[in-house]
Amino acid sequence: MNDTFLLYGATGYTGELLAREAVRRGLRPILAGRNAAAVRALAEALDLPWRACALDDAARLDTVLGEVACVLHAAGPFAHTSAPMVAACLRTGCHYLDITGEIDVFEALAGHDAAARAAGILLLPGVGFDVVPSDCLARHLKDRLPTANRLTLAFRGLGVGISHGTQATMLLGAGAGGTVRRNGALIPTPPAWKTRHIDFGSGPKLAVTIPWGDVATAFYSTGIPDVEVFMAASPSAVALLRASRYAGGLLSSGPVQRFLQGRIPAGGPDATQRAQGRTQLYGEVSDKQGRRVAARLSGPEGYTLTVLAALHITEKVLRGDYQPGFQTPARCYGAGLVRELPGVKGFEEVEGVGKRPSS
Repeated sequence: MNDTFLLYGATGYTGELLAREAVRRGLRPILAGRNAAAVRALAEALDLPWRACALDDAARLDTVLGEVACVLHAAGPFAHTSAPMVAACLRTGCHYLDITGEIDVFEALAGHDAAARAAGILLLPGVGFDVVPSDCLARHLKDRLPTANRLTLAFRGLGVGISHGTQATMLLGAGAGGTVRRNGALIPTPPAWKTRHIDFGSGPKLAVTIPWGDVATAFYSTGIPDVEVFMAASPSAVALLRASRYAGGLLSSGPVQRFLQGRIPAGGPDATQRAQGRTQLYGEVSDKQGRRVAARLSGPEGYTLTVLAALHITEKVLRGDYQPGFQTPARCYGAGLVRELPGVKGFEEVEGVGKRPSS
Protein backbone atom coordinates (compact mmCIF):
# COMPACT_ATOMS: atom_id res chain seq x y z
CA MET A 1 0.00 0.00 0.00
CA ASN A 2 1.48 3.36 -0.97
CA ASP A 3 1.46 6.74 0.71
CA THR A 4 -1.03 8.64 -1.40
CA PHE A 5 -4.78 9.07 -1.05
CA LEU A 6 -7.88 9.28 -3.19
CA LEU A 7 -9.94 12.45 -3.04
CA TYR A 8 -13.40 11.36 -4.13
CA GLY A 9 -15.86 14.12 -5.00
CA ALA A 10 -12.97 16.38 -5.98
CA THR A 11 -15.03 18.58 -8.31
CA GLY A 12 -17.61 19.56 -5.70
CA TYR A 13 -17.30 22.86 -3.86
CA THR A 14 -15.48 21.46 -0.81
CA GLY A 15 -13.70 18.83 -2.87
CA GLU A 16 -12.03 21.45 -5.02
CA LEU A 17 -11.00 23.44 -1.95
CA LEU A 18 -9.42 20.26 -0.58
CA ALA A 19 -7.63 19.54 -3.86
CA ARG A 20 -6.13 23.01 -4.14
CA GLU A 21 -4.98 23.08 -0.52
CA ALA A 22 -3.49 19.58 -0.88
CA VAL A 23 -1.36 20.81 -3.78
CA ARG A 24 -0.30 23.86 -1.79
CA ARG A 25 0.92 21.49 0.94
CA GLY A 26 2.90 19.40 -1.51
CA LEU A 27 0.49 16.46 -1.48
CA ARG A 28 -0.45 14.61 -4.65
CA PRO A 29 -3.83 12.98 -4.21
CA ILE A 30 -5.55 11.09 -6.99
CA LEU A 31 -8.66 13.07 -7.85
CA ALA A 32 -11.82 11.06 -8.50
CA GLY A 33 -15.53 11.39 -9.14
CA ARG A 34 -18.33 10.32 -11.47
CA ASN A 35 -17.90 13.01 -14.12
CA ALA A 36 -14.78 12.15 -16.12
CA ALA A 37 -14.63 15.46 -17.97
CA ALA A 38 -14.90 17.54 -14.81
CA VAL A 39 -12.39 15.45 -12.87
CA ARG A 40 -9.92 15.50 -15.74
CA ALA A 41 -10.18 19.28 -16.14
CA LEU A 42 -9.45 19.91 -12.47
CA ALA A 43 -6.66 17.33 -12.36
CA GLU A 44 -4.94 18.81 -15.41
CA ALA A 45 -5.22 22.30 -13.94
CA LEU A 46 -3.52 21.09 -10.76
CA ASP A 47 -1.13 18.61 -12.45
CA LEU A 48 -2.57 15.68 -10.50
CA PRO A 49 -3.53 12.12 -11.47
CA TRP A 50 -7.23 11.35 -11.79
CA ARG A 51 -9.71 8.52 -12.08
CA ALA A 52 -13.34 8.44 -13.18
CA CYS A 53 -15.40 6.08 -11.07
CA ALA A 54 -19.06 5.71 -10.19
CA LEU A 55 -19.94 4.43 -6.74
CA ASP A 56 -22.24 1.77 -8.17
CA ASP A 57 -19.37 0.24 -10.18
CA ALA A 58 -17.91 -1.99 -7.46
CA ALA A 59 -15.21 -3.57 -9.61
CA ARG A 60 -13.90 -0.21 -10.81
CA LEU A 61 -14.09 1.26 -7.31
CA ASP A 62 -12.08 -1.65 -5.89
CA THR A 63 -9.42 -1.16 -8.57
CA VAL A 64 -9.08 2.53 -7.82
CA LEU A 65 -8.97 2.08 -4.05
CA GLY A 66 -6.32 -0.58 -4.51
CA GLU A 67 -3.95 2.17 -5.65
CA VAL A 68 -4.09 4.24 -2.44
CA ALA A 69 -3.64 4.07 1.31
CA CYS A 70 -6.87 5.88 2.14
CA VAL A 71 -9.81 7.71 0.65
CA LEU A 72 -10.98 11.16 1.69
CA HIS A 73 -14.62 11.03 0.67
CA ALA A 74 -16.10 14.46 -0.09
CA ALA A 75 -19.12 13.58 -2.24
CA GLY A 76 -22.37 14.03 -0.34
CA PRO A 77 -25.08 13.69 0.64
CA PHE A 78 -23.34 10.89 2.50
CA ALA A 79 -26.62 9.16 3.29
CA HIS A 80 -26.51 8.20 -0.41
CA THR A 81 -22.77 7.85 -1.00
CA SER A 82 -21.05 6.50 2.11
CA ALA A 83 -22.29 2.90 2.09
CA PRO A 84 -20.77 1.81 -1.25
CA MET A 85 -17.51 3.56 -0.47
CA VAL A 86 -17.24 1.99 2.99
CA ALA A 87 -18.04 -1.44 1.56
CA ALA A 88 -15.28 -1.02 -1.01
CA CYS A 89 -12.81 0.09 1.68
CA LEU A 90 -13.58 -3.03 3.72
CA ARG A 91 -13.04 -5.20 0.64
CA THR A 92 -9.75 -3.56 -0.34
CA GLY A 93 -8.20 -2.67 3.03
CA CYS A 94 -8.33 1.06 2.35
CA HIS A 95 -8.74 3.57 5.19
CA TYR A 96 -11.94 5.65 5.03
CA LEU A 97 -12.30 9.33 5.94
CA ASP A 98 -15.20 11.62 5.09
CA ILE A 99 -16.58 15.09 5.86
CA THR A 100 -20.13 14.12 6.76
CA GLY A 101 -22.18 15.61 9.57
CA GLU A 102 -25.12 13.21 9.15
CA ILE A 103 -26.18 11.35 12.27
CA ASP A 104 -27.40 8.27 10.40
CA VAL A 105 -24.07 7.95 8.61
CA PHE A 106 -22.09 8.06 11.85
CA GLU A 107 -24.33 5.41 13.35
CA ALA A 108 -24.09 3.20 10.26
CA LEU A 109 -20.29 3.37 10.29
CA ALA A 110 -20.21 2.58 14.01
CA GLY A 111 -21.95 -0.64 13.09
CA HIS A 112 -18.95 -1.61 10.93
CA ASP A 113 -16.45 -1.31 13.80
CA ALA A 114 -15.75 -5.04 14.14
CA ALA A 115 -15.37 -5.51 10.38
CA ALA A 116 -12.99 -2.56 10.15
CA ARG A 117 -10.86 -3.88 13.02
CA ALA A 118 -10.71 -7.27 11.36
CA ALA A 119 -9.59 -5.61 8.12
CA GLY A 120 -7.07 -3.44 9.97
CA ILE A 121 -8.54 -0.21 8.60
CA LEU A 122 -9.72 3.06 10.04
CA LEU A 123 -13.29 4.28 9.55
CA LEU A 124 -13.27 7.93 10.55
CA PRO A 125 -16.24 10.00 9.36
CA GLY A 126 -16.67 13.67 10.21
CA VAL A 127 -13.13 14.98 9.68
CA GLY A 128 -14.30 18.48 8.75
CA PHE A 129 -16.13 21.25 10.59
CA ASP A 130 -18.61 18.47 11.18
CA VAL A 131 -17.41 17.37 13.73
CA VAL A 132 -13.75 18.02 14.56
CA PRO A 133 -13.97 21.24 16.64
CA SER A 134 -17.14 20.31 18.51
CA ASP A 135 -15.98 16.73 19.08
CA CYS A 136 -12.71 17.97 20.53
CA LEU A 137 -14.56 20.49 22.70
CA ALA A 138 -16.79 17.71 24.00
CA ARG A 139 -13.77 15.54 24.83
CA HIS A 140 -12.04 18.46 26.56
CA LEU A 141 -15.08 19.05 28.77
CA LYS A 142 -15.37 15.38 29.63
CA ASP A 143 -11.69 15.35 30.61
CA ARG A 144 -12.37 18.36 32.85
CA LEU A 145 -15.41 16.77 34.50
CA PRO A 146 -15.08 12.99 34.24
CA THR A 147 -18.40 12.46 36.07
CA ALA A 148 -20.37 14.42 33.45
CA ASN A 149 -23.59 12.84 32.24
CA ARG A 150 -25.07 15.74 30.25
CA LEU A 151 -23.45 17.62 27.36
CA THR A 152 -24.60 20.73 25.51
CA LEU A 153 -22.75 21.91 22.42
CA ALA A 154 -23.49 24.99 20.33
CA PHE A 155 -21.96 26.79 17.37
CA ARG A 156 -22.27 30.05 15.52
CA GLY A 157 -21.01 30.90 12.04
CA LEU A 158 -20.10 34.47 11.18
CA GLY A 159 -20.02 36.05 7.75
CA VAL A 160 -20.49 33.15 5.29
CA GLY A 161 -23.08 31.26 3.31
CA ILE A 162 -23.32 27.53 2.59
CA SER A 163 -22.41 25.38 -0.38
CA HIS A 164 -24.58 23.46 -2.82
CA GLY A 165 -23.71 20.15 -1.16
CA THR A 166 -24.55 21.39 2.33
CA GLN A 167 -27.89 22.73 1.13
CA ALA A 168 -28.65 19.42 -0.57
CA THR A 169 -27.97 17.53 2.64
CA MET A 170 -30.09 19.94 4.68
CA LEU A 171 -32.98 19.57 2.24
CA LEU A 172 -32.84 15.78 2.54
CA GLY A 173 -33.52 16.19 6.24
CA ALA A 174 -36.22 18.83 5.80
CA GLY A 175 -39.33 17.88 7.67
CA ALA A 176 -37.61 15.03 9.50
CA GLY A 177 -37.35 16.96 12.77
CA GLY A 178 -34.50 16.98 15.21
CA THR A 179 -32.58 14.45 17.28
CA VAL A 180 -31.12 14.45 20.79
CA ARG A 181 -29.51 11.70 22.82
CA ARG A 182 -31.07 10.52 26.06
CA ASN A 183 -29.66 7.70 28.19
CA GLY A 184 -27.44 6.78 25.27
CA ALA A 185 -30.30 6.43 22.78
CA LEU A 186 -31.10 8.68 19.83
CA ILE A 187 -34.48 10.34 20.39
CA PRO A 188 -36.41 12.17 17.64
CA THR A 189 -37.76 15.64 18.44
CA PRO A 190 -39.83 18.18 16.55
CA PRO A 191 -37.92 20.84 14.56
CA ALA A 192 -36.73 23.68 16.81
CA TRP A 193 -37.62 21.55 19.82
CA LYS A 194 -35.80 23.75 22.32
CA THR A 195 -34.29 27.24 22.36
CA ARG A 196 -31.95 28.95 24.78
CA HIS A 197 -29.61 31.92 24.87
CA ILE A 198 -25.91 31.08 24.69
CA ASP A 199 -22.94 33.39 25.16
CA PHE A 200 -20.35 32.53 22.50
CA GLY A 201 -18.12 35.29 23.86
CA SER A 202 -19.90 38.48 22.81
CA GLY A 203 -23.13 38.30 24.78
CA PRO A 204 -26.10 35.92 24.77
CA LYS A 205 -27.40 34.81 21.35
CA LEU A 206 -30.59 32.93 20.60
CA ALA A 207 -29.89 29.31 19.67
CA VAL A 208 -32.04 26.35 18.68
CA THR A 209 -31.59 22.57 18.82
CA ILE A 210 -30.58 20.91 15.55
CA PRO A 211 -29.74 17.31 14.56
CA TRP A 212 -25.98 17.94 14.28
CA GLY A 213 -23.51 15.12 13.98
CA ASP A 214 -22.28 15.42 17.57
CA VAL A 215 -25.55 13.95 18.80
CA ALA A 216 -24.06 10.74 17.43
CA THR A 217 -20.31 11.19 17.77
CA ALA A 218 -20.06 12.81 21.21
CA PHE A 219 -21.44 9.66 22.79
CA TYR A 220 -18.60 7.60 21.29
CA SER A 221 -15.98 10.25 22.14
CA THR A 222 -17.05 10.89 25.73
CA GLY A 223 -19.50 8.22 26.88
CA ILE A 224 -21.86 11.00 27.98
CA PRO A 225 -25.41 9.62 27.57
CA ASP A 226 -27.38 12.88 27.24
CA VAL A 227 -26.40 15.19 24.37
CA GLU A 228 -28.01 18.24 22.78
CA VAL A 229 -26.61 20.46 20.02
CA PHE A 230 -27.69 24.04 19.37
CA MET A 231 -27.05 26.46 16.51
CA ALA A 232 -27.30 30.25 16.79
CA ALA A 233 -30.34 31.41 14.83
CA SER A 234 -32.47 34.49 14.34
CA PRO A 235 -36.02 34.58 15.72
CA SER A 236 -37.37 34.41 12.16
CA ALA A 237 -35.30 31.29 11.42
CA VAL A 238 -36.59 29.64 14.58
CA ALA A 239 -40.14 30.51 13.54
CA LEU A 240 -39.60 28.92 10.12
CA LEU A 241 -38.21 25.77 11.69
CA ARG A 242 -41.23 25.51 13.96
CA ALA A 243 -43.56 26.06 11.01
CA SER A 244 -41.92 23.12 9.24
CA ARG A 245 -43.42 20.83 11.89
CA TYR A 246 -46.69 21.08 10.01
CA ALA A 247 -45.22 20.45 6.55
CA GLY A 248 -42.81 17.63 7.34
CA GLY A 249 -44.47 15.00 5.19
CA LEU A 250 -44.74 17.35 2.23
CA LEU A 251 -41.12 18.54 2.48
CA SER A 252 -39.78 14.99 2.59
CA SER A 253 -41.86 13.68 -0.32
CA GLY A 254 -40.09 12.64 -3.50
CA PRO A 255 -41.63 15.21 -5.88
CA VAL A 256 -40.98 18.13 -3.52
CA GLN A 257 -37.42 16.95 -2.83
CA ARG A 258 -36.68 16.71 -6.56
CA PHE A 259 -38.14 20.18 -7.12
CA LEU A 260 -36.13 21.77 -4.30
CA GLN A 261 -32.88 19.90 -5.05
CA GLY A 262 -33.04 21.05 -8.67
CA ARG A 263 -33.12 24.68 -7.59
CA ILE A 264 -30.11 24.74 -5.29
CA PRO A 265 -27.54 27.21 -6.66
CA ALA A 266 -24.06 25.93 -7.44
CA GLY A 267 -20.92 26.93 -5.57
CA GLY A 268 -20.50 28.37 -2.10
CA PRO A 269 -18.76 31.21 -0.24
CA ASP A 270 -15.97 32.91 -2.16
CA ALA A 271 -12.39 33.29 -0.95
CA THR A 272 -13.01 36.71 0.60
CA GLN A 273 -16.02 35.47 2.54
CA ARG A 274 -14.11 32.47 3.78
CA ALA A 275 -11.17 34.60 4.86
CA GLN A 276 -13.40 37.03 6.74
CA GLY A 277 -15.65 34.43 8.35
CA ARG A 278 -15.22 32.89 11.80
CA THR A 279 -16.84 30.15 13.81
CA GLN A 280 -17.55 30.19 17.52
CA LEU A 281 -18.35 27.17 19.67
CA TYR A 282 -19.64 26.74 23.19
CA GLY A 283 -19.76 23.58 25.25
CA GLU A 284 -21.07 22.74 28.69
CA VAL A 285 -21.19 19.57 30.77
CA SER A 286 -22.82 18.79 34.10
CA ASP A 287 -23.10 15.80 36.40
CA LYS A 288 -25.63 14.36 38.83
CA GLN A 289 -24.06 16.30 41.70
CA GLY A 290 -24.84 19.60 39.98
CA ARG A 291 -21.25 20.41 38.99
CA ARG A 292 -20.90 22.23 35.68
CA VAL A 293 -17.97 23.12 33.45
CA ALA A 294 -18.12 25.19 30.23
CA ALA A 295 -15.62 26.31 27.61
CA ARG A 296 -15.46 28.16 24.31
CA LEU A 297 -13.53 27.60 21.11
CA SER A 298 -13.17 29.73 17.99
CA GLY A 299 -11.60 29.22 14.61
CA PRO A 300 -11.71 29.90 10.88
CA GLU A 301 -15.03 29.74 9.05
CA GLY A 302 -16.52 26.32 8.51
CA TYR A 303 -15.33 25.42 5.00
CA THR A 304 -11.80 26.61 5.73
CA LEU A 305 -11.82 24.63 8.95
CA THR A 306 -13.08 21.57 7.07
CA VAL A 307 -10.18 21.75 4.63
CA LEU A 308 -7.58 22.28 7.36
CA ALA A 309 -8.90 19.49 9.57
CA ALA A 310 -9.54 16.94 6.83
CA LEU A 311 -6.08 17.25 5.30
CA HIS A 312 -4.37 17.33 8.70
CA ILE A 313 -6.05 14.05 9.64
CA THR A 314 -5.33 12.56 6.21
CA GLU A 315 -1.65 13.31 6.69
CA LYS A 316 -1.73 11.61 10.09
CA VAL A 317 -3.27 8.48 8.58
CA LEU A 318 -0.70 8.41 5.77
CA ARG A 319 2.05 8.51 8.42
CA GLY A 320 0.50 5.50 10.15
CA ASP A 321 -0.95 7.52 13.02
CA TYR A 322 -4.39 5.94 13.50
CA GLN A 323 -6.32 3.27 15.39
CA PRO A 324 -8.20 0.63 13.39
CA GLY A 325 -11.97 0.39 13.60
CA PHE A 326 -14.69 3.01 13.79
CA GLN A 327 -13.39 6.18 15.38
CA THR A 328 -14.36 9.75 16.03
CA PRO A 329 -11.81 12.58 15.70
CA ALA A 330 -11.38 13.14 19.44
CA ARG A 331 -11.47 9.45 20.35
CA CYS A 332 -8.70 8.75 17.84
CA TYR A 333 -6.53 11.82 18.41
CA GLY A 334 -7.64 13.44 21.66
CA ALA A 335 -9.13 16.82 22.51
CA GLY A 336 -5.94 18.63 21.49
CA LEU A 337 -6.38 17.71 17.82
CA VAL A 338 -8.32 20.86 17.02
CA ARG A 339 -5.64 23.09 18.51
CA GLU A 340 -3.14 21.69 16.02
CA LEU A 341 -5.02 23.58 13.30
CA PRO A 342 -4.01 27.14 12.35
CA GLY A 343 -6.33 29.90 13.48
CA VAL A 344 -8.04 27.93 16.26
CA LYS A 345 -8.24 29.58 19.69
CA GLY A 346 -9.30 27.82 22.87
CA PHE A 347 -10.16 26.13 25.07
CA GLU A 348 -11.35 29.21 26.97
CA GLU A 349 -12.99 28.48 30.30
CA VAL A 350 -16.30 30.26 30.91
CA GLU A 351 -16.15 32.18 34.15
CA GLY A 352 -18.80 31.48 36.76
CA VAL A 353 -20.03 28.23 35.22
CA GLY A 354 -17.86 25.77 37.05
CA LYS A 355 -14.55 25.16 38.71
CA ARG A 356 -11.90 22.60 37.91
CA PRO A 357 -12.79 19.40 39.75
CA SER A 358 -10.34 18.41 42.46
CA SER A 359 -8.19 15.40 41.67
